[in-house]
Amino acid sequence: MVTSNTSLRFQVEKLVGSTRCHAAQVRLLERSHIGETWRACIQIERPSGSFSLFFFRHADRTWHVFPPDQRRPEMGIGRKAA
Repeated sequence: MVTSNTSLRFQVEKLVGSTRCHAAQVRLLERSHIGETWRACIQIERPSGSFSLFFFRHADRTWHVFPPDQRRPEMGIGRKAA
């Protein structure tokens, strides 16, 4: 697994470019009530103004700007067959 591709910093810099010259702060890092989803709000300061991006951590440990799909109830014998 390539760690740099799963980091939050990598995803932020992929979307907005390098944050080395600009201030980027984690404003929110929280886990959902169910405990399966992590959310992070990143605030980025630029000379033209500030803006925020929300990221969600997926089951494969990568961060994305869209939330992961909700797990739905399943029926089957797949788990018992193993």
